[in-house]
Amino acid sequence: MTAVGVSGAGGRMGRLVAAAVADAADLDLTALYDPHAAGETVAGREVAADPEVMAGAEVVVEFTHPGVVMDNLATWRRLGLHAVVGTSGFDAARLAAVEELWDAGQPRCLIVPNFSIGAVVMMRLAELAAPHFSAAEIIELHHDRKADAPSGTATATAERVAAAAPDQRRAVESRELVPGARGAVVSGIPVHAVRLPGLVAHQEVLFGGPGETLTIRHDTTDRAAFLPGVLLGVRSVADLPQQVTVGLEGLLGL
Repeated sequence: MTAVGVSGAGGRMGRLVAAAVADAADLDLTALYDPHAAGETVAGREVAADPEVMAGAEVVVEFTHPGVVMDNLATWRRLGLHAVVGTSGFDAARLAAVEELWDAGQPRCLIVPNFSIGAVVMMRLAELAAPHFSAAEIIELHHDRKADAPSGTATATAERVAAAAPDQRRAVESRELVPGARGAVVSGIPVHAVRLPGLVAHQEVLFGGPGETLTIRHDTTDRAAFLPGVLLGVRSVADLPQQVTVGLEGLLGL
């Protein structure tokens, strides 16, 4: 039985994760932390305001805000906890900082841009398609309460597409009549972020070549889609070969 704590237990994903852990026969929900929901009951346990409540856990699942996640990770490292991180906003600089923090030995840290199995497959398919087309662009669509743009999934997808096909070939780079019309550029790939109420998490990767286009799209219609990936991460994080791992690909054999 693995003892699991949830950081950000008062948030939408935190509540779902806590319930999923509590329902899993091989996992024990031992601690909940969220200073914004302290005193509330989630999945049958009281949410604490003090991060030291996690000291009795083995694995902590982190679903918080980009503004606090680094301080939280420092605390989990000090407590000797394995961390499974779903918080977004991990660019190259932040990943380097985590690698420095998790510098040697146990515990392990797993940072996942997207816990949806379908989204992981979508990114892998985009990586496979990229060398066969002239250029690519990404459209990512999320709910209007998402704290950052572009999404971690879009950033990770752009980086992988660029690595597979670094020569993005277009006849012309359009002049923007309105700044931002062509979106942001991540590793040479234009990324367009949509934020609207009613959405959950969606992404299209569009490829173009002479006489044809290819669109790879993934839609998350319910946050329950993330839970199998979260539980896979919780069950696997202690056995990861590296101190810091990004993504579920290795756990899925991709």
